[in-house]
Amino acid sequence: MNTQNSFNPEQITPNTSHVNWSQVGWFLGLAFGLTWLLDLALYLTGGLANPSAGLFLQFQMLLPAFSAILLGVFFFKNSPIFYRTNHGVSRWFVYFYLLLTGLYLVSTIVSLIQPDLTATLASVLLIPNLLGLILLIVLRVKGGKQTFVDAGMAGGKARLWFGYGLGLVLFFALQTWLNYVFKLGTLVDLKTAFPQLAAANMPTAALYLTMALNTVVIGPFLGLIISFGEEYGWRGFLQTELNKLGRIRGTFLLGVIWGIWHWPVIWMGYNYPGQPLVGSIFMMAYCIILAYFLAYAVFKSKGIWTAAYLHALNNQALSFFVLFVVAPTNILFSFGMGLPALLLGAIVVLLLLRDPVWKEME
Repeated sequence: MNTQNSFNPEQITPNTSHVNWSQVGWFLGLAFGLTWLLDLALYLTGGLANPSAGLFLQFQMLLPAFSAILLGVFFFKNSPIFYRTNHGVSRWFVYFYLLLTGLYLVSTIVSLIQPDLTATLASVLLIPNLLGLILLIVLRVKGGKQTFVDAGMAGGKARLWFGYGLGLVLFFALQTWLNYVFKLGTLVDLKTAFPQLAAANMPTAALYLTMALNTVVIGPFLGLIISFGEEYGWRGFLQTELNKLGRIRGTFLLGVIWGIWHWPVIWMGYNYPGQPLVGSIFMMAYCIILAYFLAYAVFKSKGIWTAAYLHALNNQALSFFVLFVVAPTNILFSFGMGLPALLLGAIVVLLLLRDPVWKEME
C-alpha cells in the first residue's frame, strides 16, 4: 500500500493484494473535483432550468473515465493503459476518449455563451459518439479480442448483454405494472402529454412501439460511449481496486461513493425534485443496488462494456416507462426510483449475492 503524502508517479508500483489507496485517492479527487466544479457552474447558470443542462449532464458522465484514463495513461505506471507500455491498437480509443471529453468541454462552454446553439451542439455531438462506436469495431477487428482485454476494456459476452438487458427491461416493466395496479402512478396519454406526437397521425400502439424501439433498443447503443464514461471509471478502475477488500464489501463502498458523486445534481432537483435530503439518501441506495447488479454483470461476462451497455439501458428503460407508460404519482413512494423500488431492488441483490462469483478473488 502506498502511504506517500505527495504524488510521485515513480513510486507507484503494482499491488495485487491490497487496495492502492494512493491511486484511488487521486482518481476520486480528480473525478469528484471536475464533476462538482461542473455542477457548480451549472448551478450558477440556472441549474436544471438552464437550456444547456442536458449537455452538462452528458459531459458529467464522461468525467470518471476521463479521470481514470488521464491518470492511467500519464501517471500510473502499473496501469494497463500507461503510454510507455501500452502499444496495442486499443491505445487509439483511449486517446479518442480524451479528445471526446475535450469536445464536450468546448461544446458546453459554447452552449453557455450561446444557449440557442445547445440543440445544434447536442445533435452534432452524436457524430463523434457514432465515430467512437465505429472506431471500437475497427480496432477490435484489427487488434483482436485480446487487445481490449489487455487494456482492461474487454467487451464481455454478447449473450449476457442480451440476457441481463432483457432482465433489466422486465424489471422496470414489472415496476410499471405494480405502479398501475396499486394506483401509485397514472397512465400516460401520449398524444395529450406530448402534443407533437399527435401530429404524426400514428395509432397509439404504433407510437408506443416506435418509442420503445428507440429508447430501449436503439438508445442504449447510441449512448454506449457516454455510459462508458462512468463505467470505466467506477467499474473499470475503482471496482478493480476496492474489490481487493472483498467483492461484496468493495461493491457496497463503490455504490456509496457513486451515490455521493451524484449529490449536487440531486440537490438541484434531478431525479427527486424538491427532495434534496431524502433524494440524496435514496440516490445513494439506488446506486448501491445498481452497483451490485452492474458488478455482477461484469464478473459474469468479464467485460466492462457489458456494464456500459446495461447502464445506458437502465437510463433509457427507466425514462421510457416513467415518462411514456405510467407516471409515478409520488417519486418517493412509487416504484421506479422510490422506496418500493429500492425494497424490490434489495431483494434482487440478495438473490444475486447467492452466486459463488462473489467469493472469487480478483
